[in-house]
Amino acid sequence: MNFSNLCNKIFLQATKDYHVTDSVDATIKNPYELKTIEYYLYLKNWIDAVQWHFEDIIRDPNIDPIAALKLKRRIDKSNQDRTDLVELIDSYFLDKYKSVKIKEDATINTESPAWAIDRLSILTLKIYHMDEETKRTDTSKEHVAQCKSKLNVLLEQQKDLSTAIDQLIEDIEAGRKYMKVYKQMKMYNDPNLNPVLYAKK
Repeated sequence: MNFSNLCNKIFLQATKDYHVTDSVDATIKNPYELKTIEYYLYLKNWIDAVQWHFEDIIRDPNIDPIAALKLKRRIDKSNQDRTDLVELIDSYFLDKYKSVKIKEDATINTESPAWAIDRLSILTLKIYHMDEETKRTDTSKEHVAQCKSKLNVLLEQQKDLSTAIDQLIEDIEAGRKYMKVYKQMKMYNDPNLNPVLYAKK
C-alpha cells in the first residue's frame, strides 16, 4: 500500500468518527496502537477536524466576546498541537530513511513529507464537508451544482497530492531527495519571544 493510501484511509476514518458526535469536546478514541504512524495519522486528522469546527464556531457573528476569547485560546493550542504532530511525523520519516545513501545530485523539496500530509488531511475534511453540501435539500439547485463542481476539483486535488507525496517518499527512499525538519519556532506562543508577553514580566 502506498503511504498516501494509508493516510487517506485513516484520515477518512478519523473524519467519520469525529462526526459521530460532531462535538469539539468529544473524547478521542484512537483505535491504533500508541506511538505507531497509524496512531499519529489518526490523531492528526482528529486535531484538524476539531480545529475546523473551532473555526466555524468562532465566526458566529453573535458569539459572546468572552466565549470567543476562550475559544481563541483553544485554537492557539490546537495550532501548536498540530504543528508539533507534523514535526513528529517528519521525525518518523527521518528515522525510517536515516541509513539511505543520499546521491550527490540529490535535491531538497520545498516542503517535507509531513507538511504535504498535513494538507492531505485538510483535504479530507474539505471533501467531507463539500460532499455534505451537495446533499442539502434546504438550499438552491445552483448552490448544490456549485458544490458538486467544487467537490470534483477537491477530489482531483486529493489524487494529485497523493501522487506527489508518494513520489516524494520514493525519491527520499532512493536518495534522490533529502529532507530536513525545521522547527516552526512560532514566536507568539513563547513568553520569551512575544514582546507583549515578556513586557509583562
